[in-house]
Amino acid sequence: MNTLLYAQVRLNPDPDKLPGGNVLGALTDGLAGFALIFCLIALVAGAGMWALGSNSNNYNQTMVGKRAVVIAAIAALLIGGAAAIINFAFSSGKAI
Repeated sequence: MNTLLYAQVRLNPDPDKLPGGNVLGALTDGLAGFALIFCLIALVAGAGMWALGSNSNNYNQTMVGKRAVVIAAIAALLIGGAAAIINFAFSSGKAI
C-alpha cells in the first residue's frame, strides 16, 4: 500500500519556476500578434480575390477567395481562443 502512495505524482505547471518563463510568455504573445496580422492580410487578400473573381465571372478565383476568407477567419478564431482551448484541455485532463 505504501508503494501506491509513493507512486503518486502531481503536476502544477508554473512558468515562473524556470528561468526564461516570462520571456517565453512574451514571445508567445508577440507570435500571436504577428499571426493575427497575417490572418488580417490573408482575409483582405481573399476578399479581394473573391470580389474580382465574382465580377469577372471567374468561378475558380471566387472559390479560392472564399476559401481564403473562411480559413483566415477560423485561424483568427483559434488564435484568439488558444489559451482557453489549452486551459480547457488541461483542466479536463486533470479531472481524469
